[in-house]
Amino acid sequence: MPSPRSTSPPPARPRRSPAIPCRVVSDRLYTGRTLREATRDYYAQDSAGDVWYFGEDTAELDAHGNMLSTEGTWRAGRDGARPGIFLPAHPVPGAAGQQEYYPGQAEDRFQVLDLMSRVSVPFKTFTGALRTKEWTPLEPGVVDNKYYVKGIGTVKEVTVKGGPFEENVLTAVRG
Repeated sequence: MPSPRSTSPPPARPRRSPAIPCRVVSDRLYTGRTLREATRDYYAQDSAGDVWYFGEDTAELDAHGNMLSTEGTWRAGRDGARPGIFLPAHPVPGAAGQQEYYPGQAEDRFQVLDLMSRVSVPFKTFTGALRTKEWTPLEPGVVDNKYYVKGIGTVKEVTVKGGPFEENVLTAVRG
């Protein structure tokens, strides 16, 4: 799906050129107090302000912290994987795009629903949040809503259709 604007991604990393500098974001999924998944996500922002997603390193863990799988790991420029726009610089309700593309593995898409949502999470209640609808053709019928707050990022993700109910919320900001 084309990006919501006519912005080109930062150039793919040629083998003889330095890598595109990415911000690495650590994402941890807990079930109760047990760490079940540890992910490093790679983001870069272009000169127009669009935030691009360049891949992730994923480790699924058992109850003792042993790695079970790295399924879901991908990087733009490897095996046909391409970066996608994670968030447009100037979102407009109805705009849509592809956040990631690694054929058969990572094909998430989004559509901007609202720019002024109110969202409550254990950390705080926010107004003026960006709300998106996100889905993938790899899980037909499953739709999530995500809420983003300027200066913080994702504060809530919730399944709104299909699949098992999942909800991830921001509980604290450290640092």
